[in-house]
Amino acid sequence: MGQPIAVTRKPSNDPSVARFEINRTLTGMGHERYDAGAEIVGDRPPDELARRLFAKGGVRRIHIYSNMISLDLEPDADADGYEDVIRDLYIHYKPGVEPSYSA
Repeated sequence: MGQPIAVTRKPSNDPSVARFEINRTLTGMGHERYDAGAEIVGDRPPDELARRLFAKGGVRRIHIYSNMISLDLEPDADADGYEDVIRDLYIHYKPGVEPSYSA
């Protein structure tokens, strides 16, 4: 259940920065910044995406503005695989996962 997000990796002049454009806005006109190790307290989509990107590893900082996502990567990290994390933000049930029901 849910709809995948269309993700396009955009070029960056700095190999330690990965940039992605998506087909929907996550922040409206607001800028959201997240640092590795800092608590993420919100429940909004950009907050959850930041948690998931940090959980994948290799990310020092995240900046999200509207439909653009920028990742400052760790020195030895590459940008591969982050598209999948972003694409699956709104996918709630994956193959092999049993839906939970509440009464």
